[in-house]
Order: sequence, then structure tokens, then C-alpha cells
Amino acid sequence: MKLLSVEVVLNIRNKGIQQTRHKPEVMKELDDATAHYAILSHRWEEPEVKYEEMIGFTKMEVEERKEVKRRHGYQKIIKSCEQAVKDGYKWLWIDTCCIDKRSSSEQSEAINSMYRWYQNAQVCYVYLNDVDESTFPAEQDLIKFAESNGWPEWFMRGWTLQELIAPKEVKFFNKNWEYIDNKCQLAPTLKRITGIPHEVLTSGLAEDRLSVAQIMSWAARRVTTRVEDRAYSLMGLFRVNMPMVYGEGKKAFQRLQLEIIRVSSDQSIFAWSLQIPRAGSVLAEDPSDFWDCGEVRKVEPDEFIGKLQKYTA
Repeated sequence: MKLLSVEVVLNIRNKGIQQTRHKPEVMKELDDATAHYAILSHRWEEPEVKYEEMIGFTKMEVEERKEVKRRHGYQKIIKSCEQAVKDGYKWLWIDTCCIDKRSSSEQSEAINSMYRWYQNAQVCYVYLNDVDESTFPAEQDLIKFAESNGWPEWFMRGWTLQELIAPKEVKFFNKNWEYIDNKCQLAPTLKRITGIPHEVLTSGLAEDRLSVAQIMSWAARRVTTRVEDRAYSLMGLFRVNMPMVYGEGKKAFQRLQLEIIRVSSDQSIFAWSLQIPRAGSVLAEDPSDFWDCGEVRKVEPDEFIGKLQKYTA
């Protein structure tokens, strides 16, 4: 994975281009299994800073560089780097500028690896751009967060589901980059917002009794900009991989289910229910079809047979 050098990014910001050493290496490719790095989770706000702009920053004309520095996306990079320094990390990953989206193969590799990258990070910084207070919202506020079901918009996005679950340590920050709290301390509130069980929030996806349908239910009310990302953002949660085919539309979610069926015998994948009657496949059309499956748990064959014998005796 390509990681930002926190020291180089901040040196360029603090000392300027002329005072930094010749050709500073802003980004380096490292092994996520051995590197010690922080990672950012956030809501995209255009214009963000792209990969080609980040690696070409020192070669830009003065006015172009000033324009990039004025972007909110650039300030997110700087604030994330500053926090990483405080926490003792030399490397940082941010999806906006650490993936060369001009390369379809690199983008596909990143999407297939993203759950693992968040899981292997030492800490994940969650930036809540619509939270002003230095405390986490304790109650649903349908006025302030009218477009995101009464909670910060970060909780309604498809990609942030895996970004909440995968990392061991998650720190939440408000719009001014003031620290709010961490995932473990906020677990009871996060459970109410997301429907994710307390033990998953605190210990990850190690729980054997989690069913496919239950995991799908956590994504039921989330949204993505691209319809295909409804499926692609869930691959890591189910430990499957598949090629990216942007333009395939809802077929991406069908492919995801087929991949899950190929590696799992969990039949709860068929426990979805229609909100709007339609004819078609035995497969669900969208994660929203699993909206009421939050309590569906997986039963092992021996346990099922035991229960069946009990009721037929």
C-alpha cells in the first residue's frame, strides 16, 4: 500500500518547498502487515486532493499550490498528519490521495484490500465534519442531522461500515479536529446508531454466530455514490474478493452474494424480505432487503438437528 510520509508532508507545509531537501518523497509503498501507520475515515467533500496532486505538489506552480492548500481536503490531510505525529506514527493512509484512481488495476487492488488495510492500521481517525461539539451526539437529532436519519452523516455512508468495524482502535474527532472519544467507550451509543452488536464493536468480526443476513442488515440503510459500491464496500466484511466492474449496476450485489455462497454454507443469505413486491431471483437485489435481519443468527448443523429433534419428539 502507498503511505504518506507524515514528516515530509508537514515539512513541506511548515518550511515551504525551497527549504525542504531536494525531491522529498511524499509517499512510499510499504507492506501493510509490517508497517506501523494511522488511517483516516471521513466523508468525502469535493474538492479533495488527488494522488497525482499529492505526489506532484512540490513541482506545482506557486498559484496552483496555493489553490490546493486552500481546499478543505488538504486541511484534512494536514490535521491527520499532525494527529499522527502526536500519536507517534510516521506513516498515514488516506483514500483520497493514496490511491492512483487513474489506474483501474490499482483502484481494484485497493478496494479488495481496504478492509485489511483498516484492520492492520494501528489507529483509525474518524473525522466527523458535521459535528461542532466536543462531545459525541448522545441522542438522535432529526433537525441538525435531517438528511442522515438524525445522526452524523458519516454513519449513513456505505464505506464507513467496514472502517468502523475493522480497526482495533478508532478515535472520533469533530469538525475542528478536537478529540471526542474512542470506539470502545462509545460502543453503547454506536450500537444504537448502527445496530452492530457491542462485542463486534469492541472485538471485531471474530464472533462465529454472526450470520450473513445480520451483517447485511448493518448496511441496509447506508448509501453510496456509485450503486456498485453498495456491494464492493461489503467484500471485506464477508472475506471475499471480486473484480471491479463499474457500470454493472445492481449486478455487483448479485455477484457479491454468489461469492459469499461459494465460500459459506450460511443459508441466512436467503432470509431477506421484499419491501416492494417484485419477480426475479432468489438473491436479494440490494442490502436494504435485509433491513429486518438484525436478530438473525447462524445455527450450526448439530445445533439445528438438536432443536429439530426437540420439537418433533
